[in-house]
Amino acid sequence: MSRVGKKPIELPKGVDVTINGNAITVKGPKGELKRTVNDRIHVVKDGAVVEVKRQSDEREDRALHGLTRALLANMVTGVSTGFTKVLEIGAESVGYRAEMSGKNLMLYLGYSHPIDFPPPAGINFTADSKTRTITVNGIDKELVGETAAQVRKLRPPEPYKGKGIRYQGEKIRRKAGKAGKTGKGGK
Repeated sequence: MSRVGKKPIELPKGVDVTINGNAITVKGPKGELKRTVNDRIHVVKDGAVVEVKRQSDEREDRALHGLTRALLANMVTGVSTGFTKVLEIGAESVGYRAEMSGKNLMLYLGYSHPIDFPPPAGINFTADSKTRTITVNGIDKELVGETAAQVRKLRPPEPYKGKGIRYQGEKIRRKAGKAGKTGKGGK
C-alpha cells in the first residue's frame, strides 16, 4: 500500500471539496482549483476528510494512488494558504535588478534591453530591490514552480562569476577560470 496514498487529507476550515465523477473541485479563501483524476482512482469525501482509493495493486494503480493524493493535498494547501517561490539576483550580479511595472515584472539582466515578464493568470510577482529578491505567489503549486523556472531561465546562474538568478538557498558550484600561461613551452 502506498504510504502517501493511504494518508487521508484533512480539510482546513473554509475549504470545500466537490467530487463529480472524475472531476474534483477545491474551493477555499484564496480561490478555486479543478483537476480530473484517472478512472482507476476513486476519491471519497467523508466529512472534513478526503481519501484516495485505488482499484487494484497493479504497478500503475499504485503509482497513480500516491500521485493523486499528493496533487489533491497540494490543491487543498494552495486554496487555503497558497504557495511561494523566492528567487535571488546574486550579489555578484552588478547591474542586474528587478522592479515592478504595474503587475508586470521588469528585469534588467545585462542584456541590451529590459525584459518585460507578464504574470500568467493566477500568479503575482513582488520584487524587492533592497534584498534583490523576486517572489512568485499563487495557489497552483505547479504553475508557481513553472513560472519561477521561466524567470530563472532568463539568466541562469553561471559557475565562473556566480552572476544570474537563482532560487533562494540554491548553492552554485563555482569553477576555477583559465589556468593562464605557465611559462613552459608546449609539448
